[in-house]
Amino acid sequence: MSAERTVVVDHDRLQRKLSRIAHQLHEEHHLEKSIVLIGIAPRGNQLAERLALLLRSISTLTVEVMEVTLDKNDPMNKPFHLSGDEGKLNKATVVLVDDVLESGRTLMHAAAHLVKHPLKRLNTVVLVDRRHRTFPIRADIVGLTLSTTLQERIHVELGKKDGVYLD
Repeated sequence: MSAERTVVVDHDRLQRKLSRIAHQLHEEHHLEKSIVLIGIAPRGNQLAERLALLLRSISTLTVEVMEVTLDKNDPMNKPFHLSGDEGKLNKATVVLVDDVLESGRTLMHAAAHLVKHPLKRLNTVVLVDRRHRTFPIRADIVGLTLSTTLQERIHVELGKKDGVYLD
């Protein structure tokens, strides 16, 4: 990480974005009894956990969280692992969550594995969309769309002090 970082989204603004995403999910799925949030490890899963807490506080939805682990550099040839009981995906409303959408490769490969199950519906959520697509996938709900160069890096930090940084 370089010494010079630009704060794109500070802690308070990130909390507001997560709250807005949770409300959008509730608005989109208010007729459902339950949804499954599947976060792409590591930060997508952290976001899914936070969104689940927010959804439970604003709705009566039953929210389950699962984690997808895959090699982002070689998703076709490395193992794909989904935590939890995959049988719970049958006829389920599923929301795939990640922190940053750049080329779309990670989201595309995760979605490809998920649609092998008889899902009721699949939506995608990302915190930051960089719009550098090389794969035909989009996020249904986006916290922030950010125009960057390919050389710039976006870092999402989640912890005591959350933030989105550019360097």
